[in-house]
Amino acid sequence: MIGDLDSPVCSRAGCRAAPTWRIDWRNPRIHAADRVKTWVACAEHRDYLREFLAARQFPVSVAPLAAESPAAR
Repeated sequence: MIGDLDSPVCSRAGCRAAPTWRIDWRNPRIHAADRVKTWVACAEHRDYLREFLAARQFPVSVAPLAAESPAAR
């Protein structure tokens, strides 16, 4: 996540918008099932970032930013 915890910004390169979505993903070729990474996204870039990861066949889940991560459940 770019920025600090008090003022995160969208993970899309060059975007400085406040995120409202979390995108949890992992690369199954190098990460165990319990290793989940999180990107954050503004509404404009949510689908772009999700599709970027899905095109690489990474498991992806999208939820509102306030939602708990899958790894924490």
